[in-house]
Amino acid sequence: MTIPMPLVEQVPVTAPARPRVVALIPARNEADRIGAAINGLHTQTRPLDRIIAVANNCTDAGATRTAAQDAGAWVLDLHGIEGKKAGALNEALEQVLPTLGDNDLVLIQDADTVLTPGFVEHAASAMRRRVGAVGGVFYGEEGGGLLGQLQRNEYQRYAWEIARNGDKAVVLTGTASLFRARVLKQVKAARLSGQLPGGTSYYSLASLTEDDEITKAVKTLGYRTMSPAACTVTTEVMTTPRALWDQRLRWQRGALENLRDYGLTRVTAPYFGKQIMMGLGAIAFGLYLAFVALELYYLGSIGISPFWTALGGIFVVEKVVSVWGAGWRARLIACVLVIELAYDLFQHAVYFRALVDLMLRREELWVAT
Repeated sequence: MTIPMPLVEQVPVTAPARPRVVALIPARNEADRIGAAINGLHTQTRPLDRIIAVANNCTDAGATRTAAQDAGAWVLDLHGIEGKKAGALNEALEQVLPTLGDNDLVLIQDADTVLTPGFVEHAASAMRRRVGAVGGVFYGEEGGGLLGQLQRNEYQRYAWEIARNGDKAVVLTGTASLFRARVLKQVKAARLSGQLPGGTSYYSLASLTEDDEITKAVKTLGYRTMSPAACTVTTEVMTTPRALWDQRLRWQRGALENLRDYGLTRVTAPYFGKQIMMGLGAIAFGLYLAFVALELYYLGSIGISPFWTALGGIFVVEKVVSVWGAGWRARLIACVLVIELAYDLFQHAVYFRALVDLMLRREELWVAT
């Protein structure tokens, strides 16, 4: 389970104030992608003190471990760990955090993600004024056809909204986030004392979306979370509707479960508001489609209203502007409104399925994507 020397060398208390940065990359059967993730860390403008691949219950005959070692990372080879990614991170943090000072930094990154060279430097610079963690702004990798482009449009809009909101992180994305060591230690202590839900360790094993849950944990402890525009990462896109459905259902169900566990607080109130607005928006969209269908059925045509036409034009402009940075393909799809409306219907179906599953207390299922 452990490697034969300290994961991070102990530094005397008189060491320079510059915090160390240690990266943890949880991976299960990621031999084909983890090398690129590690190479992205080697090219950071702020060098990392240690890169540790956390091989978690791998069944690929050591291929992930070998790929990580060949790329220049230390490997923590774990077997028999429960809790999937969260469980592996908890075990790794149990070994790493005791070797770190409170001001040192821990980067947690997915194995299918590549960081831009300045990510660590910019994220570390953002650690000020009660900032406890910095999340990445993620963009979709190329490929995946139309479905991949729709996801890239979605991620581009999310980045645009973060920038408009003063770089405040809504979720400390699991693709890549930088934490103060002190904050992670406090999260565990708060769980043990009952101040926070989610078990007795750093990450909650009960959550389907551990990144969303730990964001709420960090904020509940009074820390700020940021996502500076310069902290960009590139992550994979789902290439089939089934894979996308499984991913988004896990995200949505996890978000709802986390809100249930935390209850209504000053921290969670905006998240509750967002979920309510999503539901109302989906209902309004469904009613609009029903109205159009009835109008076509009974009248044989759709009436043209100057007011609603102008409002629709503003809506299209907003959609195009919000994906402008993603290139001409993104702008073209945004202009053809019906394509993204179909994608919105897909998202609405995910939302209501997750809500029904929660209300009926159906078993939570984690599906690898």
